[in-house]
Amino acid sequence: MSDLWRLSATNLAAKIRSREISAREAAWDALARLDAVNPWLNAVVEHRPDDVLAQADAIDRKLSAGEDPGPLAGVPVTIKCLADQVGYATTNGLRLQKDLIATEDNPVVANLRKAGAVLLGRTNTPAFSLRWFTNNELHGATKNPRDPSLTPGGSSGGASSAVAAGIGAIAHGSDIGGSIRYPAYACGVHGLRPSLGRVPAWNKSGAERGIGPQLMAVSGPLARTMADIKAGFKAMAAPDPRDAWYTPVPYAGAPVAKKVALCLRPNGMFVAPEIIAALTDAARRLEAAGYIVEEVDDTPSFREATDIQLKLWLGDNFAAFADMVEREGDPGALRVIEGVRHMAQSLPPDIVAKCLVRRATITREFQLFLDRYPVLLAPVSGVLPFADQEDMKSVEAFQAVLEAQLLQTGLPAMSLPGLTVSTGMVGCAPVGVQLIGPRYREDLLIAAGEAIEAGGTPPSPIDPVM
Repeated sequence: MSDLWRLSATNLAAKIRSREISAREAAWDALARLDAVNPWLNAVVEHRPDDVLAQADAIDRKLSAGEDPGPLAGVPVTIKCLADQVGYATTNGLRLQKDLIATEDNPVVANLRKAGAVLLGRTNTPAFSLRWFTNNELHGATKNPRDPSLTPGGSSGGASSAVAAGIGAIAHGSDIGGSIRYPAYACGVHGLRPSLGRVPAWNKSGAERGIGPQLMAVSGPLARTMADIKAGFKAMAAPDPRDAWYTPVPYAGAPVAKKVALCLRPNGMFVAPEIIAALTDAARRLEAAGYIVEEVDDTPSFREATDIQLKLWLGDNFAAFADMVEREGDPGALRVIEGVRHMAQSLPPDIVAKCLVRRATITREFQLFLDRYPVLLAPVSGVLPFADQEDMKSVEAFQAVLEAQLLQTGLPAMSLPGLTVSTGMVGCAPVGVQLIGPRYREDLLIAAGEAIEAGGTPPSPIDPVM
């Protein structure tokens, strides 16, 4: 094994396109890295070396023929096991779906192939992609490569663990309640939750989703550099008519003032001193890059947005979903269901309609706020990454986890974009900040993220701490 696995996606693609190295060499190196560290991490739950090498050989043939292999030429990328990929089971961490073999690529998978990426393997997720912790009864538990006593995050915990440890340069993730942003935070990498409609996604293998998930679930990239976040996002965002929500907008919007709102404790949530320190440090980095940073006392209500998020999910056929969780029997998923059952059972029959009406109001309030401040700098979580399986300790622990994740759950209800930028370490725990912006303005978040990144990030990729 060489050190090609250490390279960023943009650097690796440049070397392959220039024929300095071959895509096959990069694939061999990625497979060797996977073999070296994945037995400990369990980040990738399925991979097929012959298929990986065949994909790489196809890239090399295109280059030999003088054809353009795409912007991610030969870059190893992992796919979360909830997205359809031809010939693989779309397990979503479920024994119930271990034989659900995809016959058609999800649009985000198809777009990565079109961009020249080499699909390296399938990454782990909690059962039903339901928690900020990653283990399940089918694939087992995933470890955080920086500290195995900490959660790798969830639900894209396999994705974050893999990319932090050098298994692939970019990882596909999905986010309906923080499932890209929180794993990136927990493993000390970056993660982008795009606006609804920016990255097309749809699984032929599953039934059409309810209106709540349709409005809140998105796919996006996790990566070790902001340049790779940008490259991964652009590749994933190519058009596909199969997604009813896809919105064809350019990467960059109109110029806006470089103005940032810094909110240290949104809606009165508890924010640990280490997080406050990371936020103030990120603000200084932005100011050094020419941004005007203004501290604000509060934002519109993430608490109400979180309430809408939960009710849109719970009010949409909760009984059938709870029955499926009980049939699967996964302890973590059962804990979540028990934690929200009382709320679900008390909801009126018209709750989804009422939430959709109220969603328009709260979204408008945030859009007006973001019109004044094009970027909001705020916590990812109220505390440093949780101890692994923290939510299983007690009912009180579950509720404490939920409270700390206020901005994780609130943001998706409004279909807005959010970006986790990893900024450093507190002992063995990564720390970072969250950037939030107007719909379809991922470009503003990435530009601000680049300014923060320039001030330093945790070492990455790393050899796992065992």
